[in-house]
Amino acid sequence: MKSYKYSRKVNYYETDKMAIVHHTNYIRYFEEARLDSMEQAGLDYAEVESHGIIIPVVDVYAKYYKSLEYGDEFEVETSMVKFTGVKLEYEYKIYNKNTGELSATGHSCHCFLANANGFPVNIKKHVPELYERFKAILDTDKK
Repeated sequence: MKSYKYSRKVNYYETDKMAIVHHTNYIRYFEEARLDSMEQAGLDYAEVESHGIIIPVVDVYAKYYKSLEYGDEFEVETSMVKFTGVKLEYEYKIYNKNTGELSATGHSCHCFLANANGFPVNIKKHVPELYERFKAILDTDKK
């Protein structure tokens, strides 16, 4: 499976009164990792937008296993698991790098919209070179 790794440290402002990462931040970590994985694959989000395309989240899910805490280093493993040219889906696994424990897993679904009118767009027809670059990222072993 093609996957990309993104890591950083938990910031204090991301925690609650108990110094535990607030649950909403895991969704942010997914987004950070997804954008980083695109960059690692040679797809800059600003470049995608320069073609008049945006990629909003239409569905996101997280399952929590073991809380991260202030100061923990963590790693997000990101994999694109579905791509049609109109929508794409990612899976995520967040690990505590200090302990190796799985902290959370997640899934997100996105669609391609024309920025000008907000309507869904098939990038295979609209921007074929972007389609080919996204398609190259897809995990072809998992269908």
